[in-house]
Amino acid sequence: MQSVSRIAEEIVAREGGYVNDPDDPGGTTNFGVTIHTMRRLGLDLTRDGIIDAADVRALTRERAVEIFIDQYYHRPGIARLPDSLRASVFDMYVNAGANAVRILQRLLREMGQPVEVDGVIGPQTAAAAEHAAEAAPDHIADAYGIARRNYYLRLGDARPASRKFARTRAGGKGGWIRRAEEFISPRFHLSEAQFSERVAAW
Repeated sequence: MQSVSRIAEEIVAREGGYVNDPDDPGGTTNFGVTIHTMRRLGLDLTRDGIIDAADVRALTRERAVEIFIDQYYHRPGIARLPDSLRASVFDMYVNAGANAVRILQRLLREMGQPVEVDGVIGPQTAAAAEHAAEAAPDHIADAYGIARRNYYLRLGDARPASRKFARTRAGGKGGWIRRAEEFISPRFHLSEAQFSERVAAW
């Protein structure tokens, strides 16, 4: 199992630098940390009394790693999950908040585990995830990665403005899909033909 710090550093690398995309519901971000998160945490880095795009720009890579570990790993309780799930759920929590946990909970319900889909990693979810991981450690990791990928594809189905995050201008796999597949065994990756067929209606 990689260290939490290493996983967070890899997330920051995936997220990239400063972005202000009007189609991104997260708003202005830097290293994946949104302006909304910075306002919630009171991070007035420029010390001018307001938290705006200038503060987002001032965020360092090191501070972003700290925020991810504190707010997106420890705070939601991802350490309570089995090793095989932690990196992927952590990465998804940065990208989608509590939806990362809901995706897992829905998957566990499909596997017959009695869990509530509430976006909270409580004792019930932690125990169900541990049971699933003990029964089939490789399966649960791949199944969660596939569920992540499906979540992104459904977002694209429902919201045309989000499709550019799932599909490149050239028609190939976009950042969201590549990101999900980093946590899926290669044999379960969509081929280019399969991906093209899946998004043909877009």
